[in-house]
Amino acid sequence: MSHYFAEPSAPEKRRTITARFWDTDWTFTTANEVFSADGLDLGTAVLLRSAPPPAGASRLLDLGCGWGVLAVALASACPGAVVDAVDVNPRALALCADNAAAHGVGDRVNTLTPEGADPSVRYDELWSNPPIRIGKQALHDLLSTWLPRLADDGVARLVVGRNLGADSLQRWLVESGWACARTASAKGFRVFAVARPGVLPGDAPGA
Repeated sequence: MSHYFAEPSAPEKRRTITARFWDTDWTFTTANEVFSADGLDLGTAVLLRSAPPPAGASRLLDLGCGWGVLAVALASACPGAVVDAVDVNPRALALCADNAAAHGVGDRVNTLTPEGADPSVRYDELWSNPPIRIGKQALHDLLSTWLPRLADDGVARLVVGRNLGADSLQRWLVESGWACARTASAKGFRVFAVARPGVLPGDAPGA
Protein backbone atom coordinates (compact mmCIF):
# COMPACT_ATOMS: atom_id res chain seq x y z
CA MET A 1 0.00 0.00 0.00
CA SER A 2 2.98 2.32 0.37
CA HIS A 3 2.99 2.71 -3.42
CA TYR A 4 -0.37 4.54 -3.32
CA PHE A 5 -1.46 7.64 -1.47
CA ALA A 6 -5.20 8.15 -1.03
CA GLU A 7 -4.63 11.12 1.28
CA PRO A 8 -1.18 12.74 1.09
CA SER A 9 0.07 13.85 4.49
CA ALA A 10 3.32 15.70 3.71
CA PRO A 11 3.47 19.24 2.29
CA GLU A 12 3.51 19.20 -1.49
CA LYS A 13 6.88 19.52 -3.21
CA ARG A 14 6.54 19.78 -6.96
CA ARG A 15 9.16 18.89 -9.53
CA THR A 16 9.45 18.73 -13.32
CA ILE A 17 10.18 15.52 -15.19
CA THR A 18 10.60 14.70 -18.87
CA ALA A 19 9.68 11.64 -20.93
CA ARG A 20 9.74 10.60 -24.56
CA PHE A 21 7.11 8.43 -26.24
CA TRP A 22 4.97 8.50 -29.38
CA ASP A 23 7.86 10.36 -31.11
CA THR A 24 7.33 13.32 -28.80
CA ASP A 25 9.27 14.86 -25.92
CA TRP A 26 6.99 15.61 -22.97
CA THR A 27 7.36 17.65 -19.80
CA PHE A 28 5.19 17.02 -16.74
CA THR A 29 4.88 18.31 -13.21
CA THR A 30 4.86 15.72 -10.43
CA ALA A 31 5.05 15.88 -6.63
CA ASN A 32 5.72 13.77 -3.59
CA GLU A 33 3.10 11.27 -2.42
CA VAL A 34 1.81 10.48 -5.87
CA PHE A 35 2.59 7.30 -7.78
CA SER A 36 5.93 7.38 -9.63
CA ALA A 37 6.74 10.94 -8.61
CA ASP A 38 10.32 10.73 -9.92
CA GLY A 39 9.42 10.08 -13.53
CA LEU A 40 7.55 7.89 -15.97
CA ASP A 41 7.32 4.41 -14.43
CA LEU A 42 8.53 1.44 -16.42
CA GLY A 43 5.16 -0.27 -16.71
CA THR A 44 3.41 2.78 -18.14
CA ALA A 45 6.35 3.32 -20.50
CA VAL A 46 5.92 -0.24 -21.80
CA LEU A 47 2.19 0.38 -22.29
CA LEU A 48 2.83 3.59 -24.23
CA ARG A 49 5.47 1.94 -26.41
CA SER A 50 3.28 -1.04 -27.24
CA ALA A 51 -0.12 0.57 -27.85
CA PRO A 52 -0.84 3.32 -30.39
CA PRO A 53 -3.33 6.12 -29.68
CA PRO A 54 -6.90 5.02 -30.44
CA ALA A 55 -7.87 6.65 -33.72
CA GLY A 56 -11.41 7.97 -33.85
CA ALA A 57 -12.12 7.61 -30.12
CA SER A 58 -14.57 10.04 -28.57
CA ARG A 59 -14.52 9.01 -24.88
CA LEU A 60 -11.53 7.55 -23.06
CA LEU A 61 -10.70 6.59 -19.48
CA ASP A 62 -7.39 6.79 -17.63
CA LEU A 63 -8.04 4.63 -14.57
CA GLY A 64 -5.61 5.48 -11.76
CA CYS A 65 -4.37 8.57 -13.56
CA GLY A 66 -1.68 9.69 -11.12
CA TRP A 67 -0.13 12.92 -12.35
CA GLY A 68 -1.78 12.38 -15.70
CA VAL A 69 0.66 11.01 -18.24
CA LEU A 70 -1.86 8.71 -19.94
CA ALA A 71 -4.71 11.20 -19.79
CA VAL A 72 -2.61 14.00 -21.27
CA ALA A 73 -1.06 11.76 -23.91
CA LEU A 74 -4.43 10.38 -25.00
CA ALA A 75 -6.10 13.79 -25.12
CA SER A 76 -3.16 15.23 -27.07
CA ALA A 77 -3.12 12.38 -29.59
CA CYS A 78 -6.91 12.17 -29.96
CA PRO A 79 -8.17 15.71 -30.56
CA GLY A 80 -11.77 14.55 -30.86
CA ALA A 81 -11.80 12.73 -27.54
CA VAL A 82 -12.78 13.61 -23.99
CA VAL A 83 -10.71 11.80 -21.36
CA ASP A 84 -11.94 10.98 -17.86
CA ALA A 85 -8.93 10.81 -15.50
CA VAL A 86 -9.86 8.93 -12.32
CA ASP A 87 -7.85 8.63 -9.11
CA VAL A 88 -8.42 8.49 -5.34
CA ASN A 89 -5.52 10.86 -4.61
CA PRO A 90 -6.54 14.55 -4.62
CA ARG A 91 -2.95 15.67 -5.15
CA ALA A 92 -2.67 13.43 -8.20
CA LEU A 93 -5.91 14.84 -9.61
CA ALA A 94 -4.67 18.41 -9.16
CA LEU A 95 -1.39 17.57 -10.90
CA CYS A 96 -3.24 15.84 -13.72
CA ALA A 97 -5.43 18.90 -14.24
CA ASP A 98 -2.41 21.21 -14.24
CA ASN A 99 -0.52 18.99 -16.68
CA ALA A 100 -3.53 18.83 -18.98
CA ALA A 101 -3.82 22.62 -18.94
CA ALA A 102 -0.09 23.00 -19.61
CA HIS A 103 -0.41 20.80 -22.70
CA GLY A 104 -3.46 22.63 -23.99
CA VAL A 105 -5.96 19.84 -23.37
CA GLY A 106 -7.41 20.95 -20.06
CA ASP A 107 -10.85 21.44 -21.58
CA ARG A 108 -10.99 17.76 -22.60
CA VAL A 109 -9.53 16.08 -19.51
CA ASN A 110 -11.99 15.59 -16.65
CA THR A 111 -10.27 14.83 -13.34
CA LEU A 112 -12.57 12.76 -11.16
CA THR A 113 -12.70 10.67 -8.03
CA PRO A 114 -14.22 7.23 -8.61
CA GLU A 115 -17.40 8.40 -6.92
CA GLY A 116 -17.52 11.50 -9.11
CA ALA A 117 -17.50 9.60 -12.40
CA ASP A 118 -20.82 9.21 -14.21
CA PRO A 119 -21.56 5.45 -14.20
CA SER A 120 -23.67 5.80 -17.36
CA VAL A 121 -20.71 6.92 -19.50
CA ARG A 122 -19.36 4.30 -21.89
CA TYR A 123 -15.72 4.38 -22.99
CA ASP A 124 -14.17 3.53 -26.34
CA GLU A 125 -10.94 2.60 -24.54
CA LEU A 126 -9.77 2.30 -20.94
CA TRP A 127 -6.03 2.64 -20.28
CA SER A 128 -4.50 1.72 -16.95
CA ASN A 129 -1.44 0.65 -15.04
CA PRO A 130 -3.74 -0.73 -12.35
CA PRO A 131 -2.87 -0.63 -8.63
CA ILE A 132 -1.89 -4.27 -8.23
CA ARG A 133 -0.66 -3.82 -4.67
CA ILE A 134 -4.09 -2.95 -3.31
CA GLY A 135 -4.61 -6.73 -3.16
CA LYS A 136 -6.18 -9.32 -5.44
CA GLN A 137 -9.79 -8.97 -4.25
CA ALA A 138 -9.68 -5.15 -4.31
CA LEU A 139 -8.17 -5.24 -7.80
CA HIS A 140 -10.85 -7.65 -9.01
CA ASP A 141 -13.52 -5.39 -7.52
CA LEU A 142 -11.96 -2.37 -9.25
CA LEU A 143 -11.90 -4.03 -12.65
CA SER A 144 -15.37 -5.50 -12.16
CA THR A 145 -16.63 -1.96 -11.61
CA TRP A 146 -14.91 -0.27 -14.55
CA LEU A 147 -14.62 -2.84 -17.34
CA PRO A 148 -18.41 -3.01 -17.80
CA ARG A 149 -18.29 0.72 -18.57
CA LEU A 150 -16.59 -0.02 -21.87
CA ALA A 151 -18.69 0.52 -24.96
CA ASP A 152 -19.90 -2.68 -26.59
CA ASP A 153 -16.88 -2.65 -28.90
CA GLY A 154 -14.57 -0.96 -26.37
CA VAL A 155 -11.13 -2.19 -25.35
CA ALA A 156 -9.20 -1.88 -22.09
CA ARG A 157 -5.40 -1.70 -22.30
CA LEU A 158 -3.75 -2.83 -19.08
CA VAL A 159 -0.10 -3.21 -18.13
CA VAL A 160 0.75 -5.58 -15.28
CA GLY A 161 4.05 -6.83 -13.91
CA ARG A 162 4.72 -10.48 -14.66
CA ASN A 163 5.98 -11.07 -11.12
CA LEU A 164 2.94 -9.27 -9.70
CA GLY A 165 0.44 -11.78 -11.04
CA ALA A 166 -0.13 -10.75 -14.65
CA ASP A 167 -0.81 -14.28 -15.85
CA SER A 168 -3.20 -15.08 -13.00
CA LEU A 169 -5.03 -11.82 -13.67
CA GLN A 170 -5.41 -12.80 -17.31
CA ARG A 171 -6.90 -16.14 -16.26
CA TRP A 172 -9.33 -14.40 -13.90
CA LEU A 173 -10.42 -11.99 -16.64
CA VAL A 174 -11.13 -14.86 -19.03
CA GLU A 175 -12.97 -16.80 -16.32
CA SER A 176 -15.03 -13.66 -15.67
CA GLY A 177 -16.24 -13.63 -19.27
CA TRP A 178 -13.82 -11.20 -20.90
CA ALA A 179 -11.64 -11.80 -23.91
CA CYS A 180 -8.05 -11.01 -22.90
CA ALA A 181 -5.17 -11.03 -25.37
CA ARG A 182 -1.55 -10.42 -24.49
CA THR A 183 -0.41 -7.76 -26.95
CA ALA A 184 3.13 -7.15 -25.66
CA SER A 185 5.64 -8.40 -23.13
CA ALA A 186 8.72 -6.37 -22.20
CA LYS A 187 10.87 -5.38 -19.21
CA GLY A 188 9.00 -7.82 -16.96
CA PHE A 189 5.55 -6.48 -17.88
CA ARG A 190 2.59 -7.87 -19.80
CA VAL A 191 0.28 -5.64 -21.80
CA PHE A 192 -3.27 -6.93 -22.20
CA ALA A 193 -6.16 -5.95 -24.43
CA VAL A 194 -9.43 -6.75 -22.69
CA ALA A 195 -12.85 -6.67 -24.33
CA ARG A 196 -16.15 -8.44 -24.62
CA PRO A 197 -16.01 -11.68 -26.63
CA GLY A 198 -15.95 -11.06 -30.36
CA VAL A 199 -14.32 -7.62 -30.19
CA LEU A 200 -10.61 -8.45 -30.28
CA PRO A 201 -9.03 -9.57 -33.59
CA GLY A 202 -9.40 -13.32 -33.79
CA ASP A 203 -11.38 -13.27 -30.54
CA ALA A 204 -8.57 -15.03 -28.71
CA PRO A 205 -9.88 -14.99 -25.13
CA GLY A 206 -6.65 -16.17 -23.56
CA ALA A 207 -4.02 -15.67 -26.26
